[in-house]
Amino acid sequence: MSSSPAVPEPRNLRASDADRERVANVLREAAGDGRLTMDELDERLDAVFAAKTYAELEPITHDLPAHGDAQAPVPAAAPQADPARFGGQGSSSGAVAIMGGFARKGEWTVPKDFTAFMFMGGGTIDMRDARFAEREVNVHVVAIMGGCEIIVPEDANVRVTGVGIMGAFEHSQAGGGTPDGPVIHINGVAFMGGVDVKRKPTTEAAREARQLRRDARRERLEAGRDYQQERRDRHRERRDARRYGELD
Repeated sequence: MSSSPAVPEPRNLRASDADRERVANVLREAAGDGRLTMDELDERLDAVFAAKTYAELEPITHDLPAHGDAQAPVPAAAPQADPARFGGQGSSSGAVAIMGGFARKGEWTVPKDFTAFMFMGGGTIDMRDARFAEREVNVHVVAIMGGCEIIVPEDANVRVTGVGIMGAFEHSQAGGGTPDGPVIHINGVAFMGGVDVKRKPTTEAAREARQLRRDARRERLEAGRDYQQERRDRHRERRDARRYGELD
């Protein structure tokens, strides 16, 4: 079995939607206290929802009293495997596509070793919502004049060692992963074909992220309307004060 991956620096760990929302709340409170203007709030909220790691979140609130909420947590010395995610028997040991296609996606169990073979065909191996028979799994891919798309969870630690011969064996989003995420070794060969490894959030996580962005935009709009109304009220009060002062 391959050795366990090194634990990354805490600041370089991937931030979650909950982490981004905590930082966004700090900014909203700061704007409510008058520490940030509406333009500054919009600019920093955009940076929050674009941030991927704790290192990118930390500077956004460095000059605010509650900036500690954006700091990276100290990772556990020895990550524990999630029993709800790891263990059990693999749903299948492999897949074959000869002038056709296959798909492994949704709620399935990735075995310790999974082999995919494609000849003038295509396949999809989607592990975002999958369970893993073990924390470390191996995916072997042979694509001959065919193609395979491999989708891994955002917290997965991925090791890609495949070779492309008159073809491509690509990992388009390197990096990422968390200490307690699955370890996925992907190897094999693409001969006059292609293998593309991508990192994507689960369908539920993507839906929640979109909802958070919609809520943030709605709150910014409401805060902007309140701010503009406050300015109009102050302007009207000053105008009335000048008018009554002239009459007196």
